[in-house]
Amino acid sequence: MKVLIREQDEATRLSHLPSLLSSDWSIEAINHLNSDLWLERLQEVDALISMRWMDPGIPCHNLKLIQLPGAGLDGLEFQTIPAHTSVCNVFEHEVPIAEFVVAAILQWVTQLNALDRSMRQNDWSGSHLFGPTHEELSGKTIGILGYGHIGKEVAKRIKPFGVHVIGYGPREPVSGEKPDTFYHIDQLHTVLELCDFILISAPLTEETEGLISQSEFKKMKETAVIINVARGSIINEEALYQACKEREIGGAVIDAWYQYPEKISNRTPPSNFNFNELDNVIMSPHASAWTDALIYRRTKFIAENLNRLARDEPLLNIVKYSDKMK
Repeated sequence: MKVLIREQDEATRLSHLPSLLSSDWSIEAINHLNSDLWLERLQEVDALISMRWMDPGIPCHNLKLIQLPGAGLDGLEFQTIPAHTSVCNVFEHEVPIAEFVVAAILQWVTQLNALDRSMRQNDWSGSHLFGPTHEELSGKTIGILGYGHIGKEVAKRIKPFGVHVIGYGPREPVSGEKPDTFYHIDQLHTVLELCDFILISAPLTEETEGLISQSEFKKMKETAVIINVARGSIINEEALYQACKEREIGGAVIDAWYQYPEKISNRTPPSNFNFNELDNVIMSPHASAWTDALIYRRTKFIAENLNRLARDEPLLNIVKYSDKMK
């Protein structure tokens, strides 16, 4: 059986795949920017590992599985996926993202990076001798918009710091770490008014696109910090920039962006606005989950699904069933 992957994933995202496959799979690693070759191989393979599916305009009679190497479904044109093709995703990212979120919040309240820069210049600003002071995390409130895998792991780690956790979403969690308070989706503005930190960890859907815009920023505390580890377009790009620039809110930690490069050499700016000029914004290149351990866990899960497909066994994390499985 054959599986198609992007050439750039062979040495990074899927480097462990050959050693974890226990069934007879041939891995086709193709430059996805070479559209003709990519489409040629797509007609031949039994499985595709990719976060994206757009109508290829060709029949894919052999394609039994589209395996996402991540959790988000927003890169898929579901209506053009063949009826005989299953779609599965994979999580495993909640632990490193939760660690990243807590680290970012601790950095925000302690201002450790700024203190380090000052001391390297023999500047004692922030010292107990001269001030100014920095904040404490204890007693703060965080609102987690999208209380799923990531939200529960963040709550588990941040509660011991004395932080009150508000969950927000379409339904209350029935398992895992519970929030201290839970609000439903028609109570967004109430949540925003209460929080010192607001975490975006919801999937990108028609309902969540543009969820946070100008009117929502006006409901937040002037000191509130918004953290986005989900998808850029859940927050209106211009509204976020203006809210930070005009100090309507305390600032932002942005890991999910509005523009992405095809290659690292492209030097693509992450936004149409100059967030890099704002001193109340922490920027990272969609790196919150990206650890060696994550890559191994996800690849192990993906290999298990490919092995199951080869053995005609039930697949894991199915988000779209093939017509043969219904």
